[in-house]
Amino acid sequence: MQITNNILMIRPVSFRMNEQTAVNNYFMEDIDMKNQAINIKAQEEFDVFVSTLKGKGVNVIVVNDTYEPDTPDSIFPNNWISFHANGTVGVYPMYAENRRNERREDILEILEEKGFIITEVIDYTSAEEEGIFLEGTGSILLDRVNKKAYCALSERADEELFIEFCEDFDCFPVIFTANQSVDGKRLPIYHTNVMMALAEDFAIICSDTIDDKKERKNVLDHLKKDGREIITITEQQMHHFAGNMLQVLGADDKRYMVMSSAAYTSLTKEQITMIEKHCSILHSSLSTIETCGGGSARCMMAEVFLPKGTV
Repeated sequence: MQITNNILMIRPVSFRMNEQTAVNNYFMEDIDMKNQAINIKAQEEFDVFVSTLKGKGVNVIVVNDTYEPDTPDSIFPNNWISFHANGTVGVYPMYAENRRNERREDILEILEEKGFIITEVIDYTSAEEEGIFLEGTGSILLDRVNKKAYCALSERADEELFIEFCEDFDCFPVIFTANQSVDGKRLPIYHTNVMMALAEDFAIICSDTIDDKKERKNVLDHLKKDGREIITITEQQMHHFAGNMLQVLGADDKRYMVMSSAAYTSLTKEQITMIEKHCSILHSSLSTIETCGGGSARCMMAEVFLPKGTV
């Protein structure tokens, strides 16, 4: 399966703009609001988003963050952990030192208590000692059906470690560089999942960010070869998080493309029609989280593909 009904989400208690990730996340903006007020707004947006997903029958497993240690970006769990259909869990090395505190063993215990089966944990975190990073399904876009993995290289996505991941998880690597314009320069986009989203039979992609024409053609060729309709977005739409979407399963196996309201309102009528040809759209306002955190709907959802046993 490419998509799942089971989603892990972490409710924040200390959300704010993380100064350690701001150095290369150009989607983040400072706002004139105290950190406590920012966290309260983020919690409100989080709760409405969870309610929206649950209202469509998505099984959302909400775990509360802890006050200690300090984890301002805990709301984005998909960067440090991934869950796979063969019972394997991936744990990833994080660029920002304070994001490494997000890794919690009790998350695995909570999932096991809910009947999910974990057979193996592949831990890549020792790479942090060498200054090498690969931030989970932020850096890696998985085509689980066709056994491919897409990765835009950056300070947070190391090529050699990505290839090691592909060997461990039996995936074909599709490697490229995606850039955005920052103060007149072309600089690497921090995560693959802000410029690209993979659904079952279509893909959202800001192909203009792949400056190398051969690399761009290679990525698009892979998507076409696997039968996906390609829906392209502009860099401006990408900055409204129109690439940061995730397709999920709701009640009665109904498909939903989940995104923020900012992403939705940035889309053209034609793009909306193209998406709705394949599935329904679900969106929720995440403006505080997007502005201060530099991430959106997809970053907040860690998909749980683990097999289920008896509780």
